[in-house]
Amino acid sequence: MSKNGLLIDYEYCTGCHSCEVSCKNEHNIPRGQWGIKLTQVGPFQIDADKWEWNYVPVPTQLCDLCEKRTANGDVPSCVLHCLGGCMQYGPVEELAKKAADKGTKVAIFVP
Repeated sequence: MSKNGLLIDYEYCTGCHSCEVSCKNEHNIPRGQWGIKLTQVGPFQIDADKWEWNYVPVPTQLCDLCEKRTANGDVPSCVLHCLGGCMQYGPVEELAKKAADKGTKVAIFVP
């Protein structure tokens, strides 16, 4: 049986915090704690005309990939509510292939 994980393509993350909010609501996580935490990297200047500024959703130790939702065949709440469409859920082997095709701004999370 394949283990499932979360692929985050943070090149397309808009920093909207929908993943954080949906996770907190799904799991009733108290204030000051997160199941997934949006971090900001940058802004920093690359050259005279180019800047880099990324948002990276990072699952925490509280993330169980919405065990109850996925047991019913649904995707995790963060994936469902991601406005940028930068999160995917599925078998780790498939996610690894997608990550290899996408390039460097991806991360795979497996609890």
